[in-house]
Formats: sequence, C-alpha cells, structure tokens
Amino acid sequence: MKKWPLALMASALSLALLQGANAASMPAVEAKNGMVVSSQHLASQVGVDILKMGGNAIDAAVAVGYAQAVVNPCCGNIGGGGFMTIHLANGEDTFINFRETAPAAASANMYLDENGNVKKGASLYGYLAAGVPGTVLGLDTAQRKYGKLTRQQVMEPAIKLARDGFILNRGRYDI
Repeated sequence: MKKWPLALMASALSLALLQGANAASMPAVEAKNGMVVSSQHLASQVGVDILKMGGNAIDAAVAVGYAQAVVNPCCGNIGGGGFMTIHLANGEDTFINFRETAPAAASANMYLDENGNVKKGASLYGYLAAGVPGTVLGLDTAQRKYGKLTRQQVMEPAIKLARDGFILNRGRYDI
C-alpha cells in the first residue's frame, strides 16, 4: 500500500522536471527570406553573413559546411562525405552524392585471405578500411554549379575562423 504514494510522487516529480525542460526551450522562429541553421552558432552566422553579401542558399550551405569543419569538427567533416538535396528557384530538384569512395587500388578480394576467407575486421580497422573523402569535391561541385559567389568567398569565413581562432566553451566541445 505504501508504494502507491511513492509512485505517484515520482510521476509528479518527473512531469515537473519535463515541464521545466520544455519551458527552457527556444521559441519557434519564422523567416520570410531565408534562414541558416546548424549545430554551431558561429557556423550559422557564417551562413547568414554569406546571404547578406549576396550569396544564395547553396553558397551559404557550403560556407557553413566549411565553417563546421573548423568550429565543430565532429559534425563538419572535410575528411568524410555526404549528400546534398537541392531545391532550385525554378522548382527543379537535384541531388549531389559525395559519399566516400573506395581507393583506386581497391579490389573485390582485398578483405579475403589467401584461402578466400574473410579477414576479420579488415573492412573496419586499419588502412584497408579507409575511404577517399568526398566532402570537398561535393561542396565544390554544389558551389560551382549552383552558387553565385566564388569558392574563395565561401571559404574565407572558415579560413578566418581557423586562422584567428574562436572561443571554445564546454557547449562547443562536449560531444
């Protein structure tokens, strides 16, 4: 009989804690002409600045990608790959796949031993597991085909962040 009040109190406390978390959340934001969102405010600001200097959404996305690689390397990955879905102003949709690819010397049996058996872990660990990064080529392709600014203009903010530095606090490095 005494477990019931304890369970009720625990439930009430849980609800109170959840309400507090909800109250602390950011309010919804709406925009009419554009918006830049990323996991790091400095990278987002780079995108906003690119839009303000006359760049389009692709220029901003590419600039944010390079800035993320500097200020939030776990999420910005010039050593990896990705995808970009693009909706153009004329209503056309397109897609760029810039995932990592196998090295030129890769072969169908590179993970097999001399008897044709799978080498345990060879595809996951070591130099044979590495792919060729595609991010830089993908971002460059998107920017060249669909951007308005030059590559130098969209990369300059990330270069400046890397060269001049930025304040790193717990929220920026605690993964």
